[in-house]
Amino acid sequence: MAEQGSAVELVGLLSAKDRDLAGEWVQQVSGMLKGRVSIAELSRELNELHEALVEALGQGASDVHGEQMSEVRALLMELSRNRARQGFSPTETAVSVFALKQVLEPVLQDGSVEEIRAFGRLSRVLDSLGLFTIETYTRTREELISAQSEQLMELSTPVVRLWDGVIAVPLVGTLDSARTQVVMEKLLQALVDTGSEQAIIDITGVPAVDTQVAQHLLKTIVAARLMGAECTISGIRPQIAQTIVALGIEFDGIVTKASLADALKLALKRSGVELVPRKAAQL
Repeated sequence: MAEQGSAVELVGLLSAKDRDLAGEWVQQVSGMLKGRVSIAELSRELNELHEALVEALGQGASDVHGEQMSEVRALLMELSRNRARQGFSPTETAVSVFALKQVLEPVLQDGSVEEIRAFGRLSRVLDSLGLFTIETYTRTREELISAQSEQLMELSTPVVRLWDGVIAVPLVGTLDSARTQVVMEKLLQALVDTGSEQAIIDITGVPAVDTQVAQHLLKTIVAARLMGAECTISGIRPQIAQTIVALGIEFDGIVTKASLADALKLALKRSGVELVPRKAAQL
C-alpha cells in the first residue's frame, strides 16, 4: 500500500491539473538550449517522455533499469543520440531531464509534506535518468569519433596510380598498427585492381621512423611481395637514415630512395619503360 501511495503522489506531481507541466518543461529546455532545437522537436520529445514517465511511475517504477522504465529509456536513448550527432555538449543533453526538476520546484514553496517527500523521490529518479542520458550520449560520441577516425584514416592513406603497372602510397603522419593494416589492405587491393607489379611506399610525410614503424613497413612490403609486386621505399631523409642506422634496423633486400621521383624512375625502369632525357628527346 505504501508503494501504491508513493506512485499516486509521484504521478500527481507530473499531472497537475492547473499547470501544463509538459509545456513549461519544453519552454524551460528551449531557453537553456537558446533555440538550437526547434520548439516542435522539443515538444515532441518531451511530451512523449512526460507521458512515458507518468505511465512508468504509475506502475510503481523506481529503478531506472527496470522493465517498467523501458519506454522511458528508449526515448532518452533517442534524445541522447540525436543531441550527440547534432554537436551538443553532455550538459546541454542532460538538461532536457534535469530541467523538469526546476519546473516542479514551486511544489517546495507551498506544497504539502507528502508532495515535498514525493518531489524528493522523483528528484532521485530524475537524477538517475539524467546519468543514463549522459552515459548514452558518451557512448554515442565515442562511436562517432571512432567512425570519423576510420574515415580520416582512409582519406589519409590514398593509393595513387602513377603509371601503367606502377602505384604509390604517400604516407603522411604517424604510422601505427591500425593504420598499417589499412595501408596493407588498400595496397594489396590496388595491386589486384590495377594489375600493378611495382609499388612505391613514400614516407616523406612520416615525421619519424622507429623500430615499430620499420616493422610495420616491412610487413606491408612482405605482403606486397607475396602478391608478386616489387616495393620501393622513398622519402628517406638524412635524419631518418641516421635514425635507422642508430637503431640497427636492417632493410635487407629492400630498395630505398631519397625521393618519390627517384623511386618512380626505378619503377619505370623495372617495368621496361625507357626514359629519354629531355635534351635528347628534343634532338
